[in-house]
Amino acid sequence: MSTEMTMPGRDARRGPRIRLAVGAALLIARLRPDRLRRLLGLIGRGARPATYAEALAAYESVVTASRRCAGWYGCLPRSVAIALLCRASGTWPDWHAGVRAAPPFAPHAWVTAEGRLVGERAAASEYRPLMTVPAVPKTPLDGR
Repeated sequence: MSTEMTMPGRDARRGPRIRLAVGAALLIARLRPDRLRRLLGLIGRGARPATYAEALAAYESVVTASRRCAGWYGCLPRSVAIALLCRASGTWPDWHAGVRAAPPFAPHAWVTAEGRLVGERAAASEYRPLMTVPAVPKTPLDGR
């Protein structure tokens, strides 16, 4: 069975920042789940929540720059790359890893911004998050 995957238009941003985010995401995606969550939590700390438009622009840039991230099985590095690319501009989407709620049950990773799924064709009710790394803005008590 094959699944149709389309690439966004070529007008999405490209450059060293995107390639660096994708390369780092491919390495980070190999970490054990507990270390992955801890690292993403550290990276995202102090960032303001990403808007849907910012996260969507990062999604389009990542899938345009990397065929592996654009593919059906590239959800984990894709979601990490989107989060890293957003973080490079001072924002952070909510990052999730979990499962599809309806058959066929399968692992999946995705990002949300402003309560909306970014770049996913399914509805939010079709996913069950098992790990979440939300945007945690810096507070005056952080001392940074």
